Amino acid sequence: MNFSAPNQLSNSFLVAAYITAYEDGEALHACIDAIQAQSYPVQQILVVDNSPQPLLLPPSHQLTPSLLVWHHPENLGIAGGLELAFAWAAAQGFDFLWTFDQDSIPAPDCLTLLLETYTHLAGENYPVGIVAPTAIDARTGETVRPSLFLGDRFRGFLPPNPTDPYECDAPITSGSLVQMEAARQISPPDRQLFMDGIDLDYGLRLRKAGFHNIVVPAARMYHRFGMPLQVELLGRKKAFQLYSPLRYYYICRNQTYLELVHSQGGYKFTCTLRRIKYLIMTILKILVLDSGSKIEKIRASIVGTYHGFTGKLGKLF
Repeated sequence: MNFSAPNQLSNSFLVAAYITAYEDGEALHACIDAIQAQSYPVQQILVVDNSPQPLLLPPSHQLTPSLLVWHHPENLGIAGGLELAFAWAAAQGFDFLWTFDQDSIPAPDCLTLLLETYTHLAGENYPVGIVAPTAIDARTGETVRPSLFLGDRFRGFLPPNPTDPYECDAPITSGSLVQMEAARQISPPDRQLFMDGIDLDYGLRLRKAGFHNIVVPAARMYHRFGMPLQVELLGRKKAFQLYSPLRYYYICRNQTYLELVHSQGGYKFTCTLRRIKYLIMTILKILVLDSGSKIEKIRASIVGTYHGFTGKLGKLF
């Protein structure tokens, strides 16, 4: 991709931010503070709080008129909250919706760099759907790889040039700056996915609708993923992400379902084989590396994979 330094931004874009929150007030407060500290102003922040009891906000946030908090104790999941946020942003006439999980901290210049890149690249012959930062695991320091869909599977990758903006099929949801005109062209995030794989499905559907999804290496965001376990294999350190039974269920279910749905022709057969292989490797990882609740986690992975093959979605586990 041909890219050179963009021009200085004027505050001409109307940007709203959205955060999915669940039972972690400290993380939510830090995320709100980081959004409010951006060098480019965010006009409004919407929080969907899925916690059973409302999360308490500090006085500084309670008195902020640009902060909206909608409490949904029934737990809409990440996908349900995003569906509400997209409808709200469209009704309010925002140009962009900047989406976050509560565990994310964007650098102060993150939004400025995303908008500068959008301004430089977007045009009639190059419609942009999402501009996203480089996501960095806050615990391990590793770069979180955006995804390409390779016929029968999603696969994370790193670009050959570590400094220039580059295309992908699906950046992670958190930190994604979604252009609202593009969002109006496709259906919103699928509520039935609930809490995993929403980014894979939504980003790929934008690509299939003709939009480009861009990752900006200079724009940084720090995010907490799962429970990383670092081990040394053959002299090299490697981080494995460990999850709760609930999360294993949704990962196995949704990724199986999405890869099978987006695969065409003979790719469906190879996709099936890959998902069975992934299940076996997940079970081995749980047996060797995970601690506690091994039977529950293995059962969740098996049931999730089965439900993915059969298309049984929703808030089920």
